[in-house]
Amino acid sequence: MEYFGYLASIFIGLSLGLIGGGGSILTVPILVYLFKVNPELATSYSLFIVGITALVGSYNHYKIGNLKIKTALFFAFPSIISLLFIRKIVLPKIPVALFSVNDFIISKNFLIMVVFAILMIITSVSMIKKAKPVDEEAKHVDLARLSFIGLFAGSIIGFLGAGGGFLIVPALLFFAKLNMRQAVGTSLFIIFINSFIGFSGDLMGNVAIDFKFLFSISSIAILGFYLGAFLSKKIEGGKLKPLFGWFTLVMGLYIIIKEIFLK
Repeated sequence: MEYFGYLASIFIGLSLGLIGGGGSILTVPILVYLFKVNPELATSYSLFIVGITALVGSYNHYKIGNLKIKTALFFAFPSIISLLFIRKIVLPKIPVALFSVNDFIISKNFLIMVVFAILMIITSVSMIKKAKPVDEEAKHVDLARLSFIGLFAGSIIGFLGAGGGFLIVPALLFFAKLNMRQAVGTSLFIIFINSFIGFSGDLMGNVAIDFKFLFSISSIAILGFYLGAFLSKKIEGGKLKPLFGWFTLVMGLYIIIKEIFLK
């Protein structure tokens, strides 16, 4: 299964390079089901893999002028607060076994994977739906809402180790008055900041980390990003987004079925 895991890791970066999102939502399922990593540890590993790939992506956008650092920091600050709150206070307090229903144990790992699957399904719907055109004249900078969404996105990233991109890009489009390319580049930088802070916090918590494994997966994901960036110049990302959406939907449903019925 590990060979399939390494192959699948290409899609983490490929999706980010092609459509500016979707890659991070694949990371935890790849780690859990193909590499047999414990779900809670997989959220830490995901922060590293997604963070490194997002850093490479945001640097590429910075070189072509798509990264708005001031906006990114304004969004990132509240998200960092909620991320650290979730990872350092909430997650450690969740018991390994929550309760049981007819001999079916609802565990911490089960909760993480089911919540992740629900997020995948929500994300897939947003990817499949045809995006509504943004009225440039009607948009106004709304820093309060931008900060609130940052707070919410940070909590999701903190709990699951991924999945904030589907909130960040629309928030930057509608509340920060960025165009799509700027929103994608700035979103990648925000994801990097959150991932770096979250992973650093896990290191201070004495979590055992296999860095050799992480660097190998990250390297493949980065190669996937460059491949996706190359293909994005030849293939319109909007046409591929629904395809990734359907794939993410199937993955989300598979996780729910596996966790509930195939244990």
